[in-house]
Amino acid sequence: MIDLSMLCISESFSIRAAMKQLDLSERKTLFVTEGKKLLATITDGDIRRHLLRGGQLEDAVSLVAQYKPKVTKINNIGDARKTMIKEQISSIPVVNNDNELLDVIFLHDNLSFIKKDLNIPVVVMAGGEGTRLYPYTKVLPKPLIPIGDIPIIEHIMNKFLEYGCTDFHYLVHYKKQMIKAYFHEEATQYNITFYDEDAPLGTGGGLNLLQGYIDKPFFMTNCDSLLYADYNDIYLYHREQNNLVTMVCVYKHIQMPYGIVEMDDAGNISSMQEKPEYTLLTNTGFYVIEPKVLMEIEHGVSISFPDILIALQKRGEKIGVYPVGESLWLDMGQPDEMDRMRRKLGYDE
Repeated sequence: MIDLSMLCISESFSIRAAMKQLDLSERKTLFVTEGKKLLATITDGDIRRHLLRGGQLEDAVSLVAQYKPKVTKINNIGDARKTMIKEQISSIPVVNNDNELLDVIFLHDNLSFIKKDLNIPVVVMAGGEGTRLYPYTKVLPKPLIPIGDIPIIEHIMNKFLEYGCTDFHYLVHYKKQMIKAYFHEEATQYNITFYDEDAPLGTGGGLNLLQGYIDKPFFMTNCDSLLYADYNDIYLYHREQNNLVTMVCVYKHIQMPYGIVEMDDAGNISSMQEKPEYTLLTNTGFYVIEPKVLMEIEHGVSISFPDILIALQKRGEKIGVYPVGESLWLDMGQPDEMDRMRRKLGYDE
């Protein structure tokens, strides 16, 4: 049986509180209840669409909850699972005759979703020195740091494989021969092409090397973070919005450990907040990019990709954001986050 206490919220919850509960539950659906009675469902997709329409984090979940959810009775679970597979429904609540929530069936607990074969290129930014991970990166390049029994980069690539993406383009510089040697010696399912940066070119300058090699939309990812969102949905959103670039961002909830004080011009306290909490939209380093962007990057110039996006936006190009919850992003950039990634991937120490 599912622990329903982690999945149930009341109508009084804010969007912000619901997002935090989704992160804690590590599921994509919550159930709005009154006592034991099921009122509605709310998914991470419902929240994302609300925020993209200009909704606020403090809005009540009742504004976006689905009040006529598909449900099943306890004696009809077999047929419910068939419906879930056919219609690709991620979860169905189980209720009794009084519409009281008894259990939840999750499709991922039984079968994997049938994922669309995207088969589009993936660019991996693997040239950096990984200074945040020193002293690990004194010995190994960042992509080859192991998480469990394989390097982080293979966890990332295996995620893309689930969506039929096998064509990888690596921008390399720091300890590049070690990266090349690893994939030369390993029998893999990937088609990998390496592009050497003769000097560090930032997170954007190396894309110039791809001119003439990629002629369709592609994913771009850092080599030290893992995204658990639906890549097919990200790609469809990018195409539907007609974006030149879509940046995947995560809502990070940050609790300040100190009281915050603001001062007026006369040196008096104008406001105080005791350990406030902030929700910030953070760049994950995961993008969908149209190939014409490659032609905008000057050869041999070091530049960050966000700086490229700012220049494109000033020119009137459409740069979009696809927001996801905090639990869907694992970043290895710092040692404590690396430990969290190991635990998330099932490698308890």
